Amino acid sequence: MVGAQTLPQPIVQLPGLTDRDRVLAAIDVGTNSIHMVVVCVQPSLPAFTIIARDKTTVRLGDRDKRTGHLTEAAMTRAINALKRCQEIAKSLGAEQILAVATSAVREAPNGRDFLRQVEVELGLWINLISGPEEARRIYLGVLSGMEFGCQPHVIIDIGGGSTELVLGDGHEPRSLSSTKVGAVRLTAERITSDPISSIEFQSLQAYIRGMLERSVDDLLAQVRPGELPQLVGTSGTIETIAHLHAREKLGTVPNPLNGYSFSLRDLREIVNRLRRLSYSERVQLPGVNDRRAEIILAGALILQEAMTLLGIESVTICERSLREGVIVDWMLTHGLIEDRLRYQSSVRQRSVLKTAQKYGVNLVHSERVANLALSLFDQTQNLLHSWTTVERELLWAAAILHNCGHHVSHTDHHKHSYYLIRNAELLGYTEIEVETIANLARYHRKSNPKKKHENYRNLTSKQHRRIVDHLSTLLRLAVALDRRQIGAVKHVACEYLPDLNQFCLHLQPTQPDDPCTLELWSLDNKKSSFEAEFGLKLVPILIPSI
Repeated sequence: MVGAQTLPQPIVQLPGLTDRDRVLAAIDVGTNSIHMVVVCVQPSLPAFTIIARDKTTVRLGDRDKRTGHLTEAAMTRAINALKRCQEIAKSLGAEQILAVATSAVREAPNGRDFLRQVEVELGLWINLISGPEEARRIYLGVLSGMEFGCQPHVIIDIGGGSTELVLGDGHEPRSLSSTKVGAVRLTAERITSDPISSIEFQSLQAYIRGMLERSVDDLLAQVRPGELPQLVGTSGTIETIAHLHAREKLGTVPNPLNGYSFSLRDLREIVNRLRRLSYSERVQLPGVNDRRAEIILAGALILQEAMTLLGIESVTICERSLREGVIVDWMLTHGLIEDRLRYQSSVRQRSVLKTAQKYGVNLVHSERVANLALSLFDQTQNLLHSWTTVERELLWAAAILHNCGHHVSHTDHHKHSYYLIRNAELLGYTEIEVETIANLARYHRKSNPKKKHENYRNLTSKQHRRIVDHLSTLLRLAVALDRRQIGAVKHVACEYLPDLNQFCLHLQPTQPDDPCTLELWSLDNKKSSFEAEFGLKLVPILIPSI
């Protein structure tokens, strides 16, 4: 049903804002839907936390076929949706609403009249942005939620009226384009049969390819020799395809979808299946609502042809896009981010620290534990394990968040830590990486990893189970070394004695006269996991402080 609404979904509950925190709302008035996010901007990190999301399908793109005007019915649906957004934003304490309009309003002869009507009736000013500006803000939004590592990435956003393509590596974007091919536009203008006929399908495919060729060629011209860009996909169309793919391949849909990937080969299979289905059959597909069922074939075909032209074999989902980019752009404009590279280079770290802050983690203690854990990791690397900087970062995140479960209860707080981490918005991490961090935190105390534990079974990758097996033992030792949470142990030096089958920890106390009795006692209680995993006897040795 046109105008169907999703209820606002609270993402987090903030215990209280600091004097510098700012609550903002960002609205994307698109061709198919009106999306809003309400966020808490935390300048000290700098980062933002999503408090709530809202989406209403209004189909502004269903324009008058004769004149191209926005219809009265569509404008009424849109104004009602925007009024609802205002009410939600106000209820959550938003001090400002940042709104942008894209393809449908941009192209309609009465588009600006509609914006004036919104301003008169609602007092809401909507910024009409160009295609390239839309692409630029999409880029910023993706950068706020995904790590690029200074490597080239192509971003594709398939909207109702246009498709944006961006090439960037975390610095200034190298290529920005917006092409007038969108899922709503193509469905309305080029699909008349149900299921689509072979002639119509082939015509649609050729049209999409012809429309995208110039943008793709311009983008590929900016790819440097030897570079192999990865493809990042945003938008409801691509997320719906990911839902279909995940249900078929995994039997379940990851939550969040951020970081989920599927191949061009699998996409072609999905497109071939969709083209044989009627609308009533597509509606029956899990995760495909009635409005998405109307346009999913055209959207999937846009993605397929773009990937074919780009020569890229897989696409990875990013759940952040234009509306989050509007927030980032506001932060840049207000001097809260020095530059895009600084913002992008620490997506993961900021996300972890923001989560720690949210759950009242004692960061002084957690950072000491993290430093001790990383020291043990570094000293045992290529000696007891062969994990890399990738796994090292997962250990760091788990160490920072290992005690966040205290936010729920002191009893079994390690289990609560697992739950909170698993359901936190840890941006920049894939689904399996979040699961790994959560499991590492879960096993910083009490029982060792066991196959009967549901959380451990959630690690579908054998490699990631091994990461938890190995690195949770190091985290346990690090937690023991700061048992009193006063920084009693200044430094730890590892010594491997293979002839004696021993592994010695030489502990240097911070205070020369401190016997570190409680830390040694805690090590004695926690060392069994390390000893069982690596087949060595752990021997702590207290050495005089210098």
